[in-house]
Amino acid sequence: MTRARKVLKNETIAIIGYGVQGPAQALNLKDNGFRVIVGQSKAFKRDWDRAVADGWMPGKTLFDIDEAARRGTIIQMLVSDAAQKQIWPIVKKNLKPGSALYFSHGFSIVYRDQTKVIPPADVDVILVAPKGSGTSVRRNFLSGAGINSSFAVFQDYTGNAKERCIAIGIGIGSGFLFPTTF
Repeated sequence: MTRARKVLKNETIAIIGYGVQGPAQALNLKDNGFRVIVGQSKAFKRDWDRAVADGWMPGKTLFDIDEAARRGTIIQMLVSDAAQKQIWPIVKKNLKPGSALYFSHGFSIVYRDQTKVIPPADVDVILVAPKGSGTSVRRNFLSGAGINSSFAVFQDYTGNAKERCIAIGIGIGSGFLFPTTF
């Protein structure tokens, strides 16, 4: 964990979406001492209210998607495939050179011709895919067991994409990380 914290010490991890995987990954990263913010549309009141109930503070650690993407250096796209396609223009305009774009499954990238989720060349594109639901990810983390996850690097702009990816995998509570592809 110490190494993961060192790798990500200057990063702000923006969790985009507080539905299925978002709560578990956000809370696990926060509990592990990482700088985490949440981006959630207020239009999805149930998810916004859940984030507030979990301790995320509007205007401090909880923002709309645009603001969270602007503030983050690692943008975790933890919304549905349909939502990824819809919010991509908002996220894309806020990516800065050297940022990382993170996914928990590869659909939007593999099918980028259809989804139009085409990352700029100057960002890292990484994946950590827990082998369980968000509730399992959180429950296993709280019990100290962790959950196995696969990881992959699609694009390594910074030369540190794999290191960032593994550090995030450790941070979300992966008990074991194994390599895969998008």
